[in-house]
Amino acid sequence: MSRFLAITFLALALGGLAGRAAERVDTITIDGAIGPATAGYIVRAVDQAAADSAQCLVIRLDTPGGLLDSTKTIVQKLLSSPVPVVVFVGPPGAVAGSAGCFITLAADIAAMAPGTTIGAAHPVSVGGNPTGGGEEKPDETMKQKLENYSVSFIENIASQRHRNVEWAKSSVKDSEAITSEKAFELKVIDLIAKDVPDLLKQIDGREIRGQLLKTAGANVVEIPMSPGEKLFQALWSPEVLFILMLMVIYGVMGELSSPGAILPGVVGAIALVLVLYLSARLPVNIAGLAFMGLAIALFIVDIYAPTHGVLTTGGVVSFFFGALMLFDRADPVFRLSLSLIIPATVVTALFFIFIVGAGLRAQRLPVRSGRETMLGQVVLAQSRIDAVGGRVFIEGESWNAVSEVVVEKLWPVEVIGVEGLTLKVKPINAKPTT
Repeated sequence: MSRFLAITFLALALGGLAGRAAERVDTITIDGAIGPATAGYIVRAVDQAAADSAQCLVIRLDTPGGLLDSTKTIVQKLLSSPVPVVVFVGPPGAVAGSAGCFITLAADIAAMAPGTTIGAAHPVSVGGNPTGGGEEKPDETMKQKLENYSVSFIENIASQRHRNVEWAKSSVKDSEAITSEKAFELKVIDLIAKDVPDLLKQIDGREIRGQLLKTAGANVVEIPMSPGEKLFQALWSPEVLFILMLMVIYGVMGELSSPGAILPGVVGAIALVLVLYLSARLPVNIAGLAFMGLAIALFIVDIYAPTHGVLTTGGVVSFFFGALMLFDRADPVFRLSLSLIIPATVVTALFFIFIVGAGLRAQRLPVRSGRETMLGQVVLAQSRIDAVGGRVFIEGESWNAVSEVVVEKLWPVEVIGVEGLTLKVKPINAKPTT
């Protein structure tokens, strides 16, 4: 009997160990700005973790912020997730800024690595009135509405997850940011872990919505980004959009200045489609686009108008300010660096002055070859020319010629028309050459 009990206990123990070893934890890594590609990736990962019957989904987060619409999509998914979601701000030195603060607070379990930061969730109005002060402008009203919405949004998140509501509101109103140690002290997060294995040990045994987590020693599986998500994440940035806009400008103007080149036009058309797609998702400033459009117009007009470079100078200034205003420089997520803007301005100016200018000027030059160049030339008749025919020698070739007035040999004639391989000529008032 004792032997049977021993075997039974051993079997149960081995079964428990086998079951525990089979436990799974899915993880994803978010490193960079929060946008549509990131939102799609997180939504897919939550569904994948649920389909995998994972103990939880761990989101390793390091972001300066991102778009509010994408953040809203992510938060809604986390709050309704069928699988526990753990947001871990790490590694040391990482930040959960702006949109990252909303996402961290929306997790079932919020954790941070030592030396990380969370906060500064105040929304930045892209393309607002830069002057400030004075009479309140419509964009200032919109900024206030956006702030009020963000405060209520983060307050609702913190309340649902039983976190520090007052600090959450101050992170939006006052752009307050705190360290991981302070966040743990203020009950903004649930724990501090040095890395993911340490995190899994600490959350082991916690109960989330009736589910007891078994994460210690669990099999950690990374859910990678799909190729499409990787591509869109790479494209989704102000720098890429700006470069694509330059490709549109160079491609279209290159095709116009050199008709038939084909390649510049094809490249410009493809870039234009991508610009339109990304512009619908990135907060582009219309004033910046207007300045850049004005710059291109000034460059082109200066090629035709004898303004001695005045319009080109204006175009350079307009392009620089347009690139500077294309995105709101108050938001680090959508800030174009001067190290990109200045070289782009110089290259664009040189492109229009030397390449486009040379091509357009070449199109305005008189024809220097072909049949049209023979019109008006005066040559000598090689033989007698009448309505039936005759011969003239022009541009190194002997041509058949006809004339309504009989022309004797060596009489000077003027070419007045070309019909196929026959020239129409007329005699001029001059004596024949002897």
